[in-house]
Amino acid sequence: MRFKLDENLGRRGQDLLTEAGHDVATVFDQNLNQAPDSEIIEACRRERRCLVTLDLDFGNPLRFNQNDDL
Repeated sequence: MRFKLDENLGRRGQDLLTEAGHDVATVFDQNLNQAPDSEIIEACRRERRCLVTLDLDFGNPLRFNQNDDL
């Protein structure tokens, strides 16, 4: 599975997912730290990655509709 880890998650999460065989990219490694949420979610859609975050703003269905075309 393809994941993108938000900047609020540490290196340990990346290591665990990578060791489990997943393709992991991070917001920090892609110079998206402190980018607007809309830019991060667009990068996830473009790269076809599942975002892993502790940021509750991404849970707002009015702002980030899971039924939008990926």
